[in-house]
Amino acid sequence: MSQTIALGWIDLVVATSLVLVAGAISVALRLGLEKRLAVASIRTIVQLGLLGYVLRWVFGHDTPWPVLAWIAVMIGTAGRAAVARASRRYGRIHLDAFVTLALTALATTFTVTSVIIGVDPWHKAQYVIPLLGMVLGNSLTGISLALDHLLESLDAKRELIEAHLALGASRWEAARDPLAEAVRRGMIPIINSMSVVGLVSLPGMMTGQILAGEDPVDAVKYQLVVMFMLAASTALGCIVVALLAYRRLFDAAHRLRADRISAASS
Repeated sequence: MSQTIALGWIDLVVATSLVLVAGAISVALRLGLEKRLAVASIRTIVQLGLLGYVLRWVFGHDTPWPVLAWIAVMIGTAGRAAVARASRRYGRIHLDAFVTLALTALATTFTVTSVIIGVDPWHKAQYVIPLLGMVLGNSLTGISLALDHLLESLDAKRELIEAHLALGASRWEAARDPLAEAVRRGMIPIINSMSVVGLVSLPGMMTGQILAGEDPVDAVKYQLVVMFMLAASTALGCIVVALLAYRRLFDAAHRLRADRISAASS
């Protein structure tokens, strides 16, 4: 199989021109997107550039501590991003998002690396960090959607839920439908992705392996593992964060504490 074609700085400049074309079109049509495109492009260059040097350093140290430190940074950043996308808040929502991602993402990732792939040692950054990054990227989207829908539903349907509670329903019976719908909402992106994979889109890991010269059949095997890993982590993440929010917003006296829900500050 052929090897990956190396890219030089001139190639990156040419790639940048594609964004410049999009910006020029925005200016011509007065869409007002050129500033956002410029800021997003600069952030992409800076973030990925720094990431490359950080990962080079982490990969160069055959000890678990740099890997664990970077994992903590990844999970913390993902937790903040998941909450930032939600339109409502409640006390300790950041903690719930962090705990959810730490439990579900790490459990799923290390099951794949240790049991399925058989990575040795367990902290080998070449496998752990990229796979965990994919898990966190998908999980935080699902968690954000689940939280957003759950809090919106509890806030909007407060009177109906309180009526059920007043008529003798337990807090679980009153919250079950909003919880189930929140989990379904959080699962929509990954289910849609799984439905069209291979027909409409070639996923990132599979594409990367093919570009690196791997046999397409072997690349498909890895991608299947990744897709099932992402589906499992997203499902677990949505369920766990919904249950944690449920515990925060319904007290032991079977009352909905809608007063704990607030709009996100702009």
